[in-house]
Amino acid sequence: MNESQIIEYESLARSNQAFMADLEAAATRVIRSGWYVLGQEVTAFEAEFASYVGAKYCIGVANGLDALILSIEALDLPKGSDILVASNTYIATILAIVRAGHNPVLVEPELATFNMDPAHLPQAMTGNTRAICVTHLFGKTCRMDAIVAFANVHNLKVIEDCAQSHGARLGTQMTGTFGDTGCFSFYPTKNLGAMGDAGAIVTNDEAIADRLRHTRNYGSKQKYVNRYIGHNSRLDEIQAALLRVKLRHMNAMTQHKRALAEVYFTNLPEWVAKPVRRPDEHDVFHIYGIRHPHRDALRQHLLDHGVKTEIHYPIPPHQQEAMQGILTGRYPVAEELHATELSLPISFGHTLDDVARVAEVIGGFDHTGNTL
Repeated sequence: MNESQIIEYESLARSNQAFMADLEAAATRVIRSGWYVLGQEVTAFEAEFASYVGAKYCIGVANGLDALILSIEALDLPKGSDILVASNTYIATILAIVRAGHNPVLVEPELATFNMDPAHLPQAMTGNTRAICVTHLFGKTCRMDAIVAFANVHNLKVIEDCAQSHGARLGTQMTGTFGDTGCFSFYPTKNLGAMGDAGAIVTNDEAIADRLRHTRNYGSKQKYVNRYIGHNSRLDEIQAALLRVKLRHMNAMTQHKRALAEVYFTNLPEWVAKPVRRPDEHDVFHIYGIRHPHRDALRQHLLDHGVKTEIHYPIPPHQQEAMQGILTGRYPVAEELHATELSLPISFGHTLDDVARVAEVIGGFDHTGNTL
């Protein structure tokens, strides 16, 4: 098999090729301007992204993890508060809670959707619970109607981890606008990806926005005047300029990924556990995650036929070495998801024919774990 027959899980060069001339022009514009940190490009991107999401304010930061840490700090919770978080989330969500000085309390997800199950929130509550940090995994929104209603009853703050959900909607409302803050990563593989690390926070709260503009910049908005103990976490001018280019194409990129997903839904065999679709949820398919009890054998079968895949994620947070002594207990739903999930190619750089071939290769794998 030659390289031209291999379907990569992700090719960033291929995904960005359609925008190359505009990306190069944007980078050149910034370089020639002589202004590289917190300038006009960041200001413009913040306004454009806030408008896209439907939020009043956007604050550009260095990456998605910082977006989460700064957001949690901006809520000014009592130190050592308990924050409810999905038991199968990516580790960054939990790291942010710990880094901000609080305690992650795990909540099991829905097996069918990978997202936090609102039905499990009451049993996870403690007398010290002050917030919920949700993660919209794989490009599917959590059930924010139920989660926000629960938070309101119990006077809890809500932080949304939107690293995988750019443009996802529940009804007509986009992720990032349900909670007190919405935290975005623009890591290069995201649906809206930069050419390096980048992130942003959106909010409708003016006081939170003002504090974040301080804390991302050493706690200062006025040079040498420091109001808060801050961070150095600033979205740089070149990344902002590149993101502005790609944001103009965001709807087209989303439509393409949804079209690729439709090919999978139509062509994958019935014995594959496919993503769940609901009428009021607009999924953007950052990841097309299937499940199968013989996941590892299926992955090898695909690789043997020239198809590369990923696993999101192989080790659940409570089993990570770094979390020993922080996270305790068993989380069987998370453990099953981590043991059975397989992510199929679904990037802007893939074609309909690419994903049709992936589905065809999967069809040659018996549900018992044997090749046909």
